[in-house]
Amino acid sequence: MRYGHIVSYVMGTPWAILPEKLAAILDALALQVQGHKLSIEEIAMVVGTVARPSPLPLSQAGRGGSGTAVAVLPLLGTIYQRAGLLTESSGGTSTEAFAKAFRQALADAQVGAIVLDVDSPGGAVNGVDELATEIYRARGTKPIVAVANGTAASAAYWIATAADELIVTPSGEVGSVGVLAVHEDYSKALETEGIRPTLITAGKFKGEASPYQPLTEEARASIQGRVDEYYGMFVRAVARHRGVAADEVRNGFGEGRVVGAKRAVELGMADGVATLDETIERLSRRRRAQGGTRAEADLEMRERRLRLAGH
Repeated sequence: MRYGHIVSYVMGTPWAILPEKLAAILDALALQVQGHKLSIEEIAMVVGTVARPSPLPLSQAGRGGSGTAVAVLPLLGTIYQRAGLLTESSGGTSTEAFAKAFRQALADAQVGAIVLDVDSPGGAVNGVDELATEIYRARGTKPIVAVANGTAASAAYWIATAADELIVTPSGEVGSVGVLAVHEDYSKALETEGIRPTLITAGKFKGEASPYQPLTEEARASIQGRVDEYYGMFVRAVARHRGVAADEVRNGFGEGRVVGAKRAVELGMADGVATLDETIERLSRRRRAQGGTRAEADLEMRERRLRLAGH
């Protein structure tokens, strides 16, 4: 099969992504498998993405002395753990590359605050919890604000909630807390073409999810178990980041759907509504006024949370 390694990756990976985006990825992949050679630009059109800037080098706003710059890190397109053909073809982001940019911003003495510019449908679950945990553990070092600048769905929401604050643009949306996996059975299509693959395996379950044969109930249960495990990880992370009970995330954070900016704030899924530029300007102005001191920054962040909570 053409692109067999990519098919195996897509089918063998649980996804925290908008279902329609995964369907678009599968459509583009199916065209490739069928022999329709698509350019990177054509794949991007099918998947519905555009060329995006890489997280490296840093984009900085408000330079004016030590600790006053705001580093803007783009978290855009479909999320994958490692950079490669999939990130190139979908205009996506690698969690490994993003983590590198984030560490660079934390270490840069010129940077007083970090903004995560998020516009993503989510992506593969691999590497997402590790990145979110790294961002979460960096709280208190410098103000970290995520902006759902369009969409922060599924894996992107998982990561964005790890910031000190999550802001949504007025027309933006967040959520899609859930995990899904796909199995496609090519056996009938191959039979029509006169092709009958034979799997030669070692290990009881080694070939159970092969696309060359129907999915057994035992294999389906195994895949469901993996999906449930990652979903539990997702829920626990968001609950930790937002300071709520896990049941509140399962039953009150959209239940797999995305919600708009105002509703997200009402549900406790986000902290406020503002544009990316407004958020950068707010952080830049206050960093300049505060001289970049940590104590003042922490005080301002606490006051901000109280105002957003209506106190």
